[in-house]
Amino acid sequence: MKKMVRKGILALALSGVLFGCESKNECKLRPAGFENVRLGGELAERVNRNFDRMETELYQPENVYWTEEQSNGWPADKEGRTILALVLDARASGRTPVYLDELIALLPEHLNEKGYLGTIHEGVDEQQLSGHGWLLRGLCEYYEWTGDRHVLEIGQGIAENLFLPVLPYVANYPIDPDSRVTGAGDMSGTTQNTVDGWRLSSDVGCVFIGMEGLIHYYKHDRDPRIRALIDELIALYLRIDLKGIEAQTHASLTALRGLLRYAEITADPTLIPEVEKRWTLYKQYGMTENFENYNWFERYDTWTEPCAIVDSYLVAVQLWMKTRDPQYLSDAERIYLNGIACTQRANGGFGCDKPVGVGFDALSIHADEAHWCCTMRGGEGLGRAAEYSYFVAADTVFVPFYRENGLRLEDLRFAMEQHTDYPFGSQVEFTIEESPDTPVTVALSAPDYLHVENLRVNGEPVSTAVRDGFMAVTRRFEPGDRIVLDYSFDAEWVGPDNRDIGDSAVRKAVYGPLVLGAPAGKTIGTDTEAPLRKTEDGCRFVIEGTQDTLAPLYHLLDPNVSSATGFRREVLVRKP
Repeated sequence: MKKMVRKGILALALSGVLFGCESKNECKLRPAGFENVRLGGELAERVNRNFDRMETELYQPENVYWTEEQSNGWPADKEGRTILALVLDARASGRTPVYLDELIALLPEHLNEKGYLGTIHEGVDEQQLSGHGWLLRGLCEYYEWTGDRHVLEIGQGIAENLFLPVLPYVANYPIDPDSRVTGAGDMSGTTQNTVDGWRLSSDVGCVFIGMEGLIHYYKHDRDPRIRALIDELIALYLRIDLKGIEAQTHASLTALRGLLRYAEITADPTLIPEVEKRWTLYKQYGMTENFENYNWFERYDTWTEPCAIVDSYLVAVQLWMKTRDPQYLSDAERIYLNGIACTQRANGGFGCDKPVGVGFDALSIHADEAHWCCTMRGGEGLGRAAEYSYFVAADTVFVPFYRENGLRLEDLRFAMEQHTDYPFGSQVEFTIEESPDTPVTVALSAPDYLHVENLRVNGEPVSTAVRDGFMAVTRRFEPGDRIVLDYSFDAEWVGPDNRDIGDSAVRKAVYGPLVLGAPAGKTIGTDTEAPLRKTEDGCRFVIEGTQDTLAPLYHLLDPNVSSATGFRREVLVRKP
């Protein structure tokens, strides 16, 4: 996509230090924190709708603790994901979860004699490790919120008795594609063959979901034996040819989140380039043309999985935190607006689509809701989106995404309200409610697809440079001060992102960060060089010289987006 020219703004790409810091190492970026962000607008609606869904019968304690048979061989998976979703939905919304404490209290009753869930196996069950990765994550998030160390004691038993015995088997984990059952697997994953003591899953690489949970637990228990196991698992993951073995994208992206967390815990920056390399691979061979996912690398005849879409959003934001490369924020925004937004259903849950790209030109529904996994992960994704509303470094407040919300930072004595219907309007407005007597920098995201028409403080134009993808407004603010950003996007045709789409004639239409598609039941049969003209209502685009119209795939809990409706939106167009 071409670089946009910003009107009235000096668009100068500058390398150098973060705003407000003498060096990049001096000021560490941190999320503003759940407690400091008041949600509004569409994200508040999404979080609350998901929270409502998470308190229906499906996720009440008596229905969460499944037998191993009920879980299809994934002990601890539903349990961990449910706890995780409830914690993050609660923190994002400020609501008190009805069933969470009971769910935690009942957990010890379901543990086996060794302190974990499911069968005690000879050898290693890959899916069992994966499920307990989610349980460790959920327990850690619960502890970090409540301070209840009892859950860490449960985590210790899981680490000691389920994970540490895995160490002698790590070297034997099969990474040769010929050792796998190829082309297999359903939506919930299934246990496949056994090789060298490993009970393998059709979700190839799901052992690394377990690794990510163990890394999270290691943050709170620096047992050197755990570190030794993590080091071996990371080394194993870095040896795998993700494309060649057709690794599951969800598992692979979860592993990347684990590497980023481990890099933070151990202060080891060498892991960051490894994450970046595999992120690029995912974008080229694992991401769909509407920023969802293929369930396995280079397996294109399957379905999307919101679990992986959420993972991709988290990896992108976290990579930005580590590298400050604005491209990662652009990736994250596109994933949120097209992937996460497309797959959340009207009941607040999350469902699976047919992947737009290789094999499918149109967006359609594969499963209305994957309530056994994706609805819970949607809670984590939306919760993190709330947490990632603002970032802080020293006296600089970063606005990475434009959303209706409010911010209050007690330590900085700074507060402001943000009002916008971005990306559908043309303006973002910030009203300062409190500010210290010293200068504060408000850094506004300026992605390459955004035209800055005007930037004003109290009606006066502000000229600023774009550095590391942000525009900085620095001053001693007063209560009532207003920062107003006027913006616009281009509607244009662009080529596909997947490297396996070799047809140079394939195009898709975008409007800034939004992917466009034809209305339900319509097709696009036109020259993809024809300009796109925005209609007066601002929600549709006419292809000049035709009667064809396009609209964003984005929707806000549209009840029509379900399997029952036969939903279909053509996205990819091939020039005649």
